[in-house]
Amino acid sequence: MSTAAAVKLQIQTIGAGFMFSREAKAFGASTGVTTFLGPYTRGRGGVLGDVDADVVTSAFGFFPAETVRSAWDSLDMPAEKAAIAYLGVCQDFGRRKLGGFDGAGRLAELLAPVVAAADPAGAALFAGWRALPWAADDPARAMQLIHVMRELRGGLHLLAVRAAGLTPQQAVLIGGSPRNSGADQARAFGWPEPYQEITPELRQRWDAAEATTDELIGPAFAVLDEKQGAELAELLTTAQGLVYSR
Repeated sequence: MSTAAAVKLQIQTIGAGFMFSREAKAFGASTGVTTFLGPYTRGRGGVLGDVDADVVTSAFGFFPAETVRSAWDSLDMPAEKAAIAYLGVCQDFGRRKLGGFDGAGRLAELLAPVVAAADPAGAALFAGWRALPWAADDPARAMQLIHVMRELRGGLHLLAVRAAGLTPQQAVLIGGSPRNSGADQARAFGWPEPYQEITPELRQRWDAAEATTDELIGPAFAVLDEKQGAELAELLTTAQGLVYSR
């Protein structure tokens, strides 16, 4: 198994963790907007600048345009300020969850060259997040690097999904998790019901898109040798357990 395939689940789940954290909720409360999507969209998408909501939709990819526009426009906060605040959420979450993790420094050490080597073409959110200031402490920097890698995979996955002939809504319906079914995920993203049946043929396209994503992101991990790749996977698995522990 390639390093890209071996670490994708950990990066996806760890990177998503801070978005639903107490730190994220505190940021949301500070904006005065009571919905989750407003602070999330402005915070995560703020690295794109003060752009029209369609630009954010193009980068997010898996959300309906009307949902993104409503969320993006719900906060009267400059995009740069929102991005820096959301960066703080990510870093503070890392400090809380990985503060006692002896491997946080090594995890950051392994991820940093991968992030630096990655080609940003087609992954605007990755490029924007990579350009933000890096935390000085290991736990916060490790979490920040994980999130940046999540944005890289997300951007490349969007390209692979479209190339496979899937719509964003179909991808959301297929890409559910044990905690969150595809239909539940689609509702959370703002896709209106009723939802189409996901056929075996559509799932085959999804599997092909997953494999393509692994191929597209693979060159970034080429800076690590086989031993380092295995070490990275082990450290990320440990970090995943810490992030989702009580």
